[in-house]
Amino acid sequence: MNTSTHYQVHISRDGQLRIDSEPQVVPAGVDPSQVVIQVLHIEAAGSGLPVLIQVQDDRTNSRFDMQVMPDGTTQAPGAPAVPAGPQPGATEPQQPLSPFDRLAAAQAAGRAHDFDTAIPAADAILQQLTAEQGDTATATLEAAQFRADLAYLSGEYAFATASWTWLALAWFDRLGPGKRRTQVAAQNAAHAWMQLPLHEAGPLAPDLVNMLLEVAAPERTATMRAQIAERLGQPSN
Repeated sequence: MNTSTHYQVHISRDGQLRIDSEPQVVPAGVDPSQVVIQVLHIEAAGSGLPVLIQVQDDRTNSRFDMQVMPDGTTQAPGAPAVPAGPQPGATEPQQPLSPFDRLAAAQAAGRAHDFDTAIPAADAILQQLTAEQGDTATATLEAAQFRADLAYLSGEYAFATASWTWLALAWFDRLGPGKRRTQVAAQNAAHAWMQLPLHEAGPLAPDLVNMLLEVAAPERTATMRAQIAERLGQPSN
């Protein structure tokens, strides 16, 4: 996501959310419009200026403009500014951030390649969601996807391979065969594996190949498995 204060928001009919063409995590039970406000609230608060967004919501065939203010409120563009609440130094207690707020902040750090901030934050969020909702809850899996992305972007290819391998199996168990999330996770696992030096890639290959055979019919993953076998110097089946 860029650093502009003007964003394009698209919500598809099935509730998928993109901000400036970048897909965003929408936790289970949360409306995408809430995600938009919470993500861009961070942008507005960081700059101290309103963020203008143009929204296309295919669920209602509607288009509209909106401003997200630094205090997290929204208003129509051009509306008079509403005085802010208590100024810095006031004694009003701060509410703790929700896991989603923390995930949005970690995503912003990840987009800036501030991995020293993003990775510990993502780990803490993942641990909390695992403890509260279980390791295969939708919100937990979505947080795990973000952590796997961070691993790939920061060059932790072994961690990314193992994470995406597990995620492909978890999405397969949760959603069943033929689902896009499972396919993407399987492809990401194979792609991360290909970035590894051979001495690190070898030990991870059996789990990767077994996953590819489990989540799809053998003919669907034949090309990927052949590439893995070729890299290892093994005959492909």
